[in-house]
Amino acid sequence: MPETRISNTLSTQAQQAKQQFGIVGNAPALTAAIERAIRVAPIDLSVLVAAADDTVMICGESGTGKEFFPQIIHRFSARRHAKYIAVNCGAIPEGTIDSELFGHEKGAFTGAVDSRKGYFEEADGGTIFLDEVAELPLTTQARLLRVLESGEYLRVGSSTVQKTNIRVVAATNVDLLDAVAHGKFREDLFYRLSTIQIHIPPLRDRGNDIRLLARKFASDFAERYRVPPISFAEEADDAMRHYRWPGNVRQLKNVVEQTALFEAGTEVNADALHRYIPEISTSYMPAKTASLHSYESEREMLLGMIFKLRERIDELQMRLDGEIPAVPMSHKIISDEENASMPTSLVVRSHGTPEVHMAPCSEVNYSEVEPEVPATLEETEREMIRRALERNQGRRKAAASELRISERTLYRKIKDYGLE
Repeated sequence: MPETRISNTLSTQAQQAKQQFGIVGNAPALTAAIERAIRVAPIDLSVLVAAADDTVMICGESGTGKEFFPQIIHRFSARRHAKYIAVNCGAIPEGTIDSELFGHEKGAFTGAVDSRKGYFEEADGGTIFLDEVAELPLTTQARLLRVLESGEYLRVGSSTVQKTNIRVVAATNVDLLDAVAHGKFREDLFYRLSTIQIHIPPLRDRGNDIRLLARKFASDFAERYRVPPISFAEEADDAMRHYRWPGNVRQLKNVVEQTALFEAGTEVNADALHRYIPEISTSYMPAKTASLHSYESEREMLLGMIFKLRERIDELQMRLDGEIPAVPMSHKIISDEENASMPTSLVVRSHGTPEVHMAPCSEVNYSEVEPEVPATLEETEREMIRRALERNQGRRKAAASELRISERTLYRKIKDYGLE
């Protein structure tokens, strides 16, 4: 029975991989993913000019443990004695990603004081794991496609073609088909990477593995922090099993760590566990999409920045004219006795440049700012007076103080603008 022997061998190797890499769990979907990784590990598909291995795409939600699978593939492949390099594509700035992956020549850019090998050159003959591959810029995706198809690449700043014999294992928690549809990921690269796909099950689909992982983490943290270990009541097990765990194993580990510290030596029930787990109704809410985006908050923020800038410009102008001492305007107290030194208008024209006196930012409620920005300075002045009166319930003295003008000027402006 050759098939039976193969199945038994895969099962044995899967258990070995779990022990070697500290993978806890017996969920069928998890075991199937490990066995699939072991099955494809030794296979060299000579479909490339450079006779490199086929690429493997690992898909799964964030926190599911995708980083273990390329290590399993490398460990059970013929390349296990060569280098294994893991690269988080989302953690490298866009401006340096090409240099990091493919290397650069001396003088290729500012700061390139010497030639440097990239990861593809360093890992030649081995395996490179590209985590969060969907975060790669489109220009870098084109370079990666060339490596996958021909094993060739160029260092940044070089015209000499380099060759590499490397196995690429990529992982993502993004729907790449959706990314392709939105022009964020190259379609040809997607099909090149997805020759072999391994899907990692989310924690919520692993059943009893949640309980096993929680107890493993609880024991580890008790030993690390030298505190009495915790135990979980049956109701706590049920609560964990029915929670959706949007952060998967990473989130479970974080929750158990907090519980192990603050509930040390106790049996944790559902109520105690609830203090460390977000509400299910709020933890799995869909994120707002770009199509629902509102520019109201951005508009208010920009208006606030303009108000603040105008206030600072006006303060500097008044200091240059000797009208106020060199103290922050927010500390200046306005009184009727200072009428002579106060500007007679909110709009002050100095050297032909109109400037607007604004209230301090701390006193302005930007949530009240309407989307339409007045077209002229006079309209701006009128709108500011109207809002100041509204905020101060019609008290003109308070409004004049807020606007930093005299009451006499405010009365005249109210009459001029028909705000009576």
